Amino acid sequence: MKKLLVPFLLLLVFNVQGQHINESFNSAFKEFAGNSLFTHSTISLYVINTTTGKTVTDVNTNIGVAPASCQKVITASTAFELLGHDYTYKTTIGYTGKIVDGILNGDIIIKGSGDPTLGSWRYQQTREDKIIATFQDDISKQGIKEIKGNVYADESLWNEEATPRGWIWEDIGNYYGAGARAINWRENQYDLFLKSGKNIGDAVESVGTKPSYVSGLNLKIMATSAGKGTGDNTYIFMPLNDQFSYVRGTIPVNENHFSVSGAMPHPAVQLALTLEAALKKLPIEKIAADYPGFHKAKMPVHIFYTYTSPVLDSIVFHFLRRSINLYGESLIKTLGYEMTKIGATDSGVNVIKRFWKDKGIEPSAMNIIDGSGLSPANRITTQTLVTVMEYAKKQKWFPSFYNALPVINGIKMKSGSIGGVLSYTGFIKSKSGEQYTFAFVINNYDGDSHLVRTKMWQLLDLLK
Repeated sequence: MKKLLVPFLLLLVFNVQGQHINESFNSAFKEFAGNSLFTHSTISLYVINTTTGKTVTDVNTNIGVAPASCQKVITASTAFELLGHDYTYKTTIGYTGKIVDGILNGDIIIKGSGDPTLGSWRYQQTREDKIIATFQDDISKQGIKEIKGNVYADESLWNEEATPRGWIWEDIGNYYGAGARAINWRENQYDLFLKSGKNIGDAVESVGTKPSYVSGLNLKIMATSAGKGTGDNTYIFMPLNDQFSYVRGTIPVNENHFSVSGAMPHPAVQLALTLEAALKKLPIEKIAADYPGFHKAKMPVHIFYTYTSPVLDSIVFHFLRRSINLYGESLIKTLGYEMTKIGATDSGVNVIKRFWKDKGIEPSAMNIIDGSGLSPANRITTQTLVTVMEYAKKQKWFPSFYNALPVINGIKMKSGSIGGVLSYTGFIKSKSGEQYTFAFVINNYDGDSHLVRTKMWQLLDLLK
């Protein structure tokens, strides 16, 4: 009898405490929503007490809102389920032609399968210099001392459209707007170093890039100098059918080596040129000047080396913890390819929608068009986000998923932000031991994002 009484009393205590929290939280939310910052906003908030199974707050939970990077929890969960926590990407190296007396009378071919970590600085084994050295070593093991041809990148496993529909011009030239390809290199990112003037309004000039040569990059610097401490307010615009990218906006005065990051125009070619320059021991600029272009020949390729990426567990960690859009776009195309043999964003979107429809989520409640949440046209309900988070809690891979979530304001949660959007979804454990799962999204707020973010945190603090 005593054994039955203890859990009953605990449940009674939780219910009493929960009722008190519900009342105080909802009262605070009413005051929050009445702030002039949100006069023309859509606020969607769904909080459930998973200890008692009761809903704490249910506001606009079935209205589709732009989720920003909170959408990443859906891509990550689907990838864990359908690809497996130990999934890896494979990049192969092969050659055409014949090797005679240590000379390859043919080309080196790199074929990718979408690995977003190739050349990334986030892992010791994937760093640019490590990858190039590894590839060189395995080419040498074939008895190749010299190549008469070139190094080419084969991206044919996926479709040619790197940028998802719905992405805006302001984003796609910048590092966070780099699209995913069958061959990604250095996270498809380069760093641009700028020098500003001494006075506000002075012209800004480029003083170099990293890498020192970036394939296809021709910049026009239109940015100007702004007040001290104003930070990075630049955007890199990479128009279609234009040989130039344009750097607009401002950086602070008196900067000599101010770093901003952009999206590489041709990351696969960049990898091919980098490897060829290393093999031929020539400057990459020399290789690029003589480079004949993309490989077109349909010659047999002798595959002699397969490079394996870090496992999905590790990739998702950086995807959620650092909110890397490229990783999400690679994952969604990978889902499309592995499930339908079509390496395209739309294919991956359909895979995700079908998977969650089978779990009870209507496609219209998950109206997505990319894998990262960067498109402002994505629409997801907060009820959908909470359903996904609750599903994840019941899976064997949940420890990896939970570990990957950032800790923000003392809460394990994923954040998101794009123009006029702030969002959070995650888990809270209160001091009394009650557990909550929530999704909190605001669209079209007015005013400073830092102030809105602080007010959202203060509201969520009431659940701690």
